[in-house]
Parts: sequence; C-alpha cells; structure tokens
Amino acid sequence: MRRSRRAAVAAAALLGLSLTAGANPARADRPGPHDVHPALWSHLVAFYDFDHPMPGDAALERDLGRSGTEIELVNGGAEMRVPDQAYKGSGNALQTRQVNPEAAGNDDWKAGTWSSSGVRTLRAFNGAEGATVMGWFKREMDGPALNSNTANPTDRYNAIGLAGVLTGDSDGHAVRALLELIDVNGELRLVALGRRLDGGASQTFAASEDWRNLLPKGEWVHLAATFDFTNGTMALYRNGEPVEGFYTTAGDPWKLSGPGPYVTSATDPRGIKIGGSFPQNTRENNPCDCRMDGLMFLDSVIPAGDIAKQYRYMAH
Repeated sequence: MRRSRRAAVAAAALLGLSLTAGANPARADRPGPHDVHPALWSHLVAFYDFDHPMPGDAALERDLGRSGTEIELVNGGAEMRVPDQAYKGSGNALQTRQVNPEAAGNDDWKAGTWSSSGVRTLRAFNGAEGATVMGWFKREMDGPALNSNTANPTDRYNAIGLAGVLTGDSDGHAVRALLELIDVNGELRLVALGRRLDGGASQTFAASEDWRNLLPKGEWVHLAATFDFTNGTMALYRNGEPVEGFYTTAGDPWKLSGPGPYVTSATDPRGIKIGGSFPQNTRENNPCDCRMDGLMFLDSVIPAGDIAKQYRYMAH
C-alpha cells in the first residue's frame, strides 16, 4: 500500500483515538496487554508485539499500549514479521536489516513513526520526569554495518540502533531516550543514551561488560534502559538484572544546575525509531541486522524490581 494510503489509515486511527480519549480518558488502572506485567500497565505508553497488523495495511503495526501510536514497518512491510518466539506466548518478531550497503539509498528495513509537528499520541514524553525503553533483542551481526552514506567502501557506522523515542525537534536521528550499541572511546558498547532538552547535549550510560557477552549472536536477550530526567541518572538491565556501567560525559549535559523542575522539553516527540534512524525514510543510518519483540515505551523510571518482574513474567 502506498504511503499516502498509510497516512490516511493513520489519520483515521488518530481521529478515532482522539474521540475516544475525549469521551473517556485512559485510566491508570485500565487492563493492559496480557504480555505486560500489571505493575507496568499505568506507565505503558506504547507496546508492540508484531502480531497485530493494522486493519487495511499490514505494513503498519498496532500499538497495544494506551497511546494508539501505530508504527510503520519501513521498506519491508509485512515481510518484516517473521515467526520467532522471543518469549513465552510470543508469535512473530520484527526483522530489521541493512539491504544494500554499497548504495546510498533508502531501502534498509527499520520501523517507527515520524512527524515534523510532533506525534501527539506520544505526549506522555512531553515535559516528562522519566522514561523507560525495553524489549527483546536478537542480534545477527558482528559489528556496525557498512556506511552507505560515504564513498569509502570500507567505512562503517559507529553505532547499531535498537529502539528509542525521538526529541521534539528531531530530524529522525536525535533522541530523548534510546537503547543502542555505540562506539565509546574506540569500543562498541551497549548504552542508554538520553537527552533532556531539545537541541541540548546528550548523556550516555555505557555498559562495562563486552557487548558480545551481553548480546550473544543468535540469542534472545531482554534489555531495558531507564532515564531519570529529574535526577540526571540512567540505568541498564539485562534479563531483569542491573548492568554495571559508567557515564561517558563529564559535567552537566542535561543542565540540571539551574532552576527546576527538571523535565524534558515541553514538546511532543517527533516519533519512535526502531532498528535504525530516520523512520521517515529519508536517510539510512545505524542499521541493525536484528530481530526484536515485545518493545515497550513507558513514561516513568520503572523500578528495578518491576523490570525483573516483567522479565520473569515473559520468560517463565
């Protein structure tokens, strides 16, 4: 289905959501998706299990969270849903990958949504005190992919994109809260990368352990990253357990020394990116030859105990 048709489907879905929200605002105690532990329901903004294509367009994936933010399976469409069980009760997983590293095109498989005016359904991350990104990931690559944006045939990207929420002024790359693998002082590391203010500096919390141990090739792993914008802290979790790490930027990149309150910029995020940057498909960047499932975007710092509960809830 052409992008114009997808836009019409998305607009109709947003209209339905706005009418519903106006008549009956979402309650914090509403029942949540069966794959999500009840402790997380009230904070679950968006959730994707890749078993729920939008009616009328299989290249769009339904949001099972409270926001109703459907995402597009970019370039691969319905073929990006592959049968692979990441956790108990799962069906399909999302396949993302680089397609043609030798050409400066826009054909990489990735997912997400983007709007230059901000995605209204993601307003929970507007002026937010915290956020959490989590999900299941299986890597199928040995390092960053070849860089299709340069003339050097051996040049590689410096990162592998997993999943994140964009800033309110993002061009499709800049993020408010992101899980990814990125070069830190010459070594690839699993990181949580956050930015409190639009146009401001980011902070990175990098895992100390070798990324290949944290994400063994061909193995499903549950990852989570939390972002406390009020206190200026982040954390990483693997299979429900905290991951030791360190901050890469000295000083006060989130500008927490001035008058508060310390929250994110009062702008709606421009979208979500999964498996690479630029979900509007204008450029290739940091592709992930990976499978993903059970992706969650939450509007608070989920406590360590509840992250462990969610992992056990899905895995056992």
